[in-house]
Amino acid sequence: MESFAGKVAVVTGAATGIGRQAALCFAQAGAHVALLDTAVAAAEDTAHAIAQLGAKAIVLRADVSIADDVRAALDTTVATFGRIDVAFNNAGIAPRGTPVAELDEGEWDRTIAVNLKGVWLCMKHECRHMLQSGGGAIVNTSSIMGLVSGPGLSAYSASKSGVIGLTRAVAIDYASRGIRVNAVCPGGIANTAITDRPENRDDMARLKQATPMARLGEPRDIADTVMWLCSPAARFVTGQALAVDGGFTAW
Repeated sequence: MESFAGKVAVVTGAATGIGRQAALCFAQAGAHVALLDTAVAAAEDTAHAIAQLGAKAIVLRADVSIADDVRAALDTTVATFGRIDVAFNNAGIAPRGTPVAELDEGEWDRTIAVNLKGVWLCMKHECRHMLQSGGGAIVNTSSIMGLVSGPGLSAYSASKSGVIGLTRAVAIDYASRGIRVNAVCPGGIANTAITDRPENRDDMARLKQATPMARLGEPRDIADTVMWLCSPAARFVTGQALAVDGGFTAW
């Protein structure tokens, strides 16, 4: 595992699943971690687990679709730890699959607000702080459904495709200024708040069957990829959308 000793990491959607695992991995590697989520009690559990590892964490309630929440949380992170070195913008929602003719406008708006606007808001303020401290690395959570799609996923796929385009644009903006920006595109991942829903059980079984490696991923599979993308080992990697999907998109 790469060392992040003395670094400061921001993780959104840090209460459960992929975000929680990434936060724990950063802490195990020596980083101080700012945990952003709307589920404060669950994020506090993540912070407690980090404390048991001997690392420092702060919990900041933030709805990433609200500009004031994001600005305040990231400003507080810098006030507490002095800087932001790496950020994993992972917060997102996955609404129930609905064909476009039946999709409620409010559901569309909320999906875009959290999954796409939320990433934009986070990067806006992360880049502001990173520029003041000499650079950094950002990873955004997209999805394989940002690369391909499926039935009833117009809002979700649009939001996750948008994350890929946004990632590339911001990577170009700051490539010469010391900030690398990449996206990770998870395939079917077990043991997350979304995939563990009873109504998603059949979809996950089909996804597993369609995955060449014949299994679902685990949050650690994504967290390890994020750690690599944020590390010096990936120093010449920016503007990329990396599928971590057991070969699903290789078909």
